[in-house]
Amino acid sequence: MTTNTQTTTRNQVEAGYETSKFALGVGMTMAALVGIWGATCLVSALVSTGPMNVLKAYFTAMLG
Repeated sequence: MTTNTQTTTRNQVEAGYETSKFALGVGMTMAALVGIWGATCLVSALVSTGPMNVLKAYFTAMLG
């Protein structure tokens, strides 16, 4: 009489790896949203006041 034995293996997931992968994804998403928001604000300023006024205001803000 032959007995068939079946072995099962489970792939264990490292919680630290998964957590850091999730945190990196969230961080990259937030950075992309901030970048898109900044570009949108810049385009809005260029449309509403004109490029020369935006440059003038930028240099005034930097130099005081």
